[in-house]
Amino acid sequence: MSLYYFVKSLVWYALKPLYRMEVEGGDNVPKSGPVIVCANHISNLDPPLVGGSIKRDMFFIAKEELFEKKWLGKLLSSINVFPIKRGMSDRGAIRKALGLLKKDQGLVIFPEGTRSKTGQLGKGMSGVGFFALRSRATVVPCAIIGPYKVGKKVKVVYGKPIDMATLREGKQDVKVVTDHIMQAIKQLIENNQ
Repeated sequence: MSLYYFVKSLVWYALKPLYRMEVEGGDNVPKSGPVIVCANHISNLDPPLVGGSIKRDMFFIAKEELFEKKWLGKLLSSINVFPIKRGMSDRGAIRKALGLLKKDQGLVIFPEGTRSKTGQLGKGMSGVGFFALRSRATVVPCAIIGPYKVGKKVKVVYGKPIDMATLREGKQDVKVVTDHIMQAIKQLIENNQ
């Protein structure tokens, strides 16, 4: 058993009863092939809850600052998390993400780039549009609906994959694609509150 699977299972089964976790649309995430799951970000618990609710191994991008402590960096790396420098073009992280997608892996991205302080969906960063355009990955929107309060329900909803063929063929701008993805997340949130 991999460390990723062990930690994923441990966290999922510990948190599921606390937040009365409910997952909808899990079958919208392909079980194989390259996939990018794009979710809103309302808590530090989002990554383990999204990872725990997907029936395949996924990779996660996290801010570089989390890797400053050696022990934490090692732990994160061993559970499929890799760093990205925020506020600039990080070629290493871009290469890593595209390389994983090329090898038919799954990637979870929080396009807002940081947690929402208000719980409202923020603006998406263009990186998600770039990865969606530059890979042949299936893009799946995901809505995390809280609040994270013990005993209250937290819902993770996966929408139908976004039709990327038209966007890729039309050679759309990354900002347009990012906005399209954010709109899909917004709609999921609104339809499931």
